[in-house]
Amino acid sequence: MLETPKLNPNDVAVWIFDLDNTLYPATSDLGAQLGQRMGDFVAKFLDLPLDQAKVVQKKYFHTYGTTLRGLMVEKGLHPDEYLDYVHDLDLSDILVDDRLGLALGKLPGRKLIYTNATNEHADRVLRHLEIEHHFEASFDVVDGDFLPKPNSQPYDVMLDRYDIDPKRSVMVEDIAKNLVPASELGMGTVWVRGGRDLELGPEHIDHVHHITDDLPGWLLDLSQN
Repeated sequence: MLETPKLNPNDVAVWIFDLDNTLYPATSDLGAQLGQRMGDFVAKFLDLPLDQAKVVQKKYFHTYGTTLRGLMVEKGLHPDEYLDYVHDLDLSDILVDDRLGLALGKLPGRKLIYTNATNEHADRVLRHLEIEHHFEASFDVVDGDFLPKPNSQPYDVMLDRYDIDPKRSVMVEDIAKNLVPASELGMGTVWVRGGRDLELGPEHIDHVHHITDDLPGWLLDLSQN
C-alpha cells in the first residue's frame, strides 16, 4: 500500500459501505451460518452429499464470484429461491457497537450500502445494528444484474443510479479485490482487515488507500480531526 495523506471527511460527498464483515466484525458467526446454508442449498438443489456440494460451492465461488452466479450460469437456477434460503439467518450473535452509529452520525456526506447479498438482508442487518437511518439506499446483487463484486459493470450502474461522482466518493470493503474497480474509477478506498484475508496481495496494493482493523474507531478518528 502506498502511503497516503489522512482522509479529510469533508472532501467526501458519498460513502459506499460493503455490509457483511465490514459494518460488523468478521468474528461473528454469520459467515459460518451463510456458508452452511449455501452448502445445504447446493446439496439439495444438485442432489449431492454435503461434502461434494461444498466442493462445488467453492468451485463456483472462485470461478464466478458467488455460488449463486455459478448455479445460474451452469445449472439454470432461478435466483429467488436461493437468495431467500441462504439469507434466512440468525443475527443475534452480531454485537451492536454503539460507536458505529455515533461515527456515522458525525460523518458528513451521503451514505449507501453496496452488497453482494440482497437489499432485504441489508435492511435486516442495518436494523439489527441500529444504523438503518444513516443510509440513503442499498444496492444489491439483484440491482447489479447478479454480477457480483468485483465485476466493474455493477459499479457503473450504481454510480449512474445514485448520481455519484467517483472522485468524491469512498468505498469501504473487507475484501481487498473488491476495491480494485472502485480505485480504478477514482474512488478512495478503505480496506477493513480481519476477514478471509489478513495481508494484501501485490495485485491489490495500489488499489487500497487506507487500512483499518477497527472501522468504528477509524471513522470516529476521522471526525475528531
